[in-house]
Amino acid sequence: RVPRELHHPGKRMNAARFTPLLVGALVTQRLLELRHARKNEQLAREAGAVEYGAGHYPAIVLLHAGWLAGLWLEGRHSRQAVNTPALLGAVTLQALRYRIIRDLGVYWNTKILIWPGAKRVETGTYQYIRHPNYWVVMAEMFLVPQIVHARKTSLIGGTLNLLLLALVRIPAEEKALQEYDQQK
Repeated sequence: RVPRELHHPGKRMNAARFTPLLVGALVTQRLLELRHARKNEQLAREAGAVEYGAGHYPAIVLLHAGWLAGLWLEGRHSRQAVNTPALLGAVTLQALRYRIIRDLGVYWNTKILIWPGAKRVETGTYQYIRHPNYWVVMAEMFLVPQIVHARKTSLIGGTLNLLLLALVRIPAEEKALQEYDQQK
């Protein structure tokens, strides 16, 4: 059933009622991305790819699951209207996310997989910034909860994600790429 606010353009939707739609869309998106990543992982492993940083992968999954749960719980209690600028910002981030996935092609994955003989992607978004996908995820973890005024989820989830990426994930990926470059 479509909430009444969506039928009346002059009314702003309540964040608590929007939260299930938002979380449902994010869960669906993540599941589709995981399916895509698994297909790419299968291709990578068939090509002889080696995984790096597997030990921290469960922490990433747990953090994202906790972030979604926090978004649901906190957003459902919001009494404010949907934060439209945050929503527009999040939609822009999604467009950038899919541009990055397209830029990486079969190399895109949720795991760190180094393909033997592959060239580093240095086109598209990768010609402007290192690790653009991680920058998008960092921004998303802080911004998306603001759509439904889930400030604690934004602060806690965003900060934990930032620390996990900056202190663990990006260094693991950099080490893997450095080892790969030395093997050439």
